Amino acid sequence: MKRFAIYGVNGCGRGVLPLVRQELQASLERGLCDLVFVDDQPPASVVNGHRVLTYEQWLSEPASSRHMNVAIANSQVREKLVQRCATDGVGFFQARAANVVQLDDVQIGEGAVLCPFVTLTSNIRIGRHFHANLYSYVEHDCVVGDFVTFAPGVMCNGHVHIEDHAYIGAGAVIKQGLPGKPLVIGRGAVVGMGAVVTQSVPAQVTVVGNPARPLIKN
Repeated sequence: MKRFAIYGVNGCGRGVLPLVRQELQASLERGLCDLVFVDDQPPASVVNGHRVLTYEQWLSEPASSRHMNVAIANSQVREKLVQRCATDGVGFFQARAANVVQLDDVQIGEGAVLCPFVTLTSNIRIGRHFHANLYSYVEHDCVVGDFVTFAPGVMCNGHVHIEDHAYIGAGAVIKQGLPGKPLVIGRGAVVGMGAVVTQSVPAQVTVVGNPARPLIKN
């Protein structure tokens, strides 16, 4: 029995699991695999028709192989859970909606979540455990690091580099960079909801507004 699981039973996980169920439907019906939620604090034993197990319970069930998608929006927590799974020999798989558009020369690392209506055009490099929410797109000649999160409706235009653990808020627009001079969103930076990014954003900085400016806390 191949064991597949979605780590996280909150909103993100409940949106991801049906994408995986659709891909695995034939194998699930034939009893060749199993698909469950894994959560450290299960709110119930069954959610949306699927069992909810603790990580230890899932590991204890007999399996020919184990495969996890970590559907946790917080990238730091996501990375810790990925490390935990990797230590236990758990593999990672991509959760992809049937209507994702992917064109030429797109490379994506393990464990991605590609929600409905996501578009990836051409000559794109994306790292590990990327989350692209509903209606997001990545245009040509972009490089996206590990554990990057796109909220719904993110518009990432061409020649943009987004470093590890950056978070791009819902409806944000990232202006196109130039060949040889990409617009850079630094490691751990946060782009606020609806922001229009026209310049590079330093690491660990939060920007908001149109045009996007560093958030100043009073």
